[in-house]
Amino acid sequence: MKSYQVVGIGNAIVDVFSTADDSFLDLMGIQKGIMQLVERERGEMLYGAMTNRQQAPGGSVANTLAGLGGLGLSTAFIGRVHDDALGKFYARTMADEGTDFVNAPVPGGELPTSRSMIFVSPDGERSMNTYLGISSELGPEDVADSVAGSAEILFLEGYLYDKPKGMQAFERAVELCHRAGGMAGISLSDPFCVDRHRDDFRRLVKTLDYVIGNEHEWCSLYQSDLSTALEQATADAGLVACTRSGHDVIIVRGDEQAVVPVRRVVPVDATGAGDQFAAGFLYGIATGQSLATSGRMGCVAAAEVISHFGARPEADLKELFRKEGLI
Repeated sequence: MKSYQVVGIGNAIVDVFSTADDSFLDLMGIQKGIMQLVERERGEMLYGAMTNRQQAPGGSVANTLAGLGGLGLSTAFIGRVHDDALGKFYARTMADEGTDFVNAPVPGGELPTSRSMIFVSPDGERSMNTYLGISSELGPEDVADSVAGSAEILFLEGYLYDKPKGMQAFERAVELCHRAGGMAGISLSDPFCVDRHRDDFRRLVKTLDYVIGNEHEWCSLYQSDLSTALEQATADAGLVACTRSGHDVIIVRGDEQAVVPVRRVVPVDATGAGDQFAAGFLYGIATGQSLATSGRMGCVAAAEVISHFGARPEADLKELFRKEGLI
């Protein structure tokens, strides 16, 4: 049986990028800087309105896995795509980038492959309009014992909680991972996602080994100020990481705490900053680094990805870690 250092489970979404100014966003009724779910019809309309389109395989956890694969870890992704052109593109590109895409594209009359229309403003802000399509049908039957049960680290995506089957897929994956002695954790994904599923998330966090979120997500989860939220989180989960846009990152495990300074970078495109922070951070955890070093690795990876267009690293992250004296 093949074992993996990191297995991710999440939405398999093709990211479609286009540049757009604020007046275009207003005209199209797009809320700037956040992720909105759209129905199929609006998705098709927005897709048609995009100029200079570029596409890349996306989805939060899949982006993290691409970063980890680039760092040389063995990775697999549990996701669901249709066997249409976008689905085949997704599966092929993930495999080419070094991550096993373990579930074959689904044939038949099901929903099309999921896509996110991302409009990038001149200030680097991204406004995401996501049509969930077939990835929202991901369920426990997509989680193979041999994959989730052979993960040293399992990484889950909070967005999957928007569907009951996604929730069941998570729970099955966590149980398989724990039974085999692996570590399981989650990215909280988005403050609105946390608002929608607060009780479920609070329950889930108590069963996990690590949780990554930003300050807005943590405050939303515990409906409190940040320091109270992190105190509660540390009592619930083993290891807690909190990013704060442009400010120090806080990482806590039991009585141990690391505050990691961030070097401010003007973003070219902020897409993927959280996903690549997770990649650097999990690389550190997977290779036995200290909390401070793992946090620093996360910051270096995030700074790299916001320096260019797109949600996946272009530079050699390991080389950047070497330059910073982290490895």
